[in-house]
Amino acid sequence: MRHNGNSLAVSGAYVWIAMVAFGGIAVETIVIYPNVFHDAPASLAKSMEFFVITGPADFFPPMGAVTVVAAAVTLLLLRRARQARWWIAGSLATLLVGEFLFSVLFFWPRNDIMFEEGLAVHSVEFLRQTAVEFETGHWFRLTFSAVTATAAFIGFLRYHRARTLSGGLA
Repeated sequence: MRHNGNSLAVSGAYVWIAMVAFGGIAVETIVIYPNVFHDAPASLAKSMEFFVITGPADFFPPMGAVTVVAAAVTLLLLRRARQARWWIAGSLATLLVGEFLFSVLFFWPRNDIMFEEGLAVHSVEFLRQTAVEFETGHWFRLTFSAVTATAAFIGFLRYHRARTLSGGLA
């Protein structure tokens, strides 16, 4: 089956989006979060003052949605490309389970505890414990994001290689 350049372009765009998302999560994990969580709950209050105009919650949900759509479209376009399909499927799986589902089940409740309820509902010690859990869990999210981006990249390379070796037939 001959593929036009759309499959290559869409899969390349997905790799780019997945890598940008990974970079954003890396910056958040390594640069932003140590400042947000260094002295909870006081640092939580300061971060809420800082993130008045825009913050991670304004960037990551739309970025996540775009990444999921790009992954799904890429998987659809490359479904017949044996060399790439399982890498793309794996990247979509780690994206959905390791980033989205993990965020919903683990991070969203902790965000509510730290940034919505805060000291009005919880003790200082509980907020500190929640902040430590959040930071620790975020390293797992960073790992999932790295796996997603890497699998997407490997899938793209395998598709490109198969396409090149077959003279455009993949």
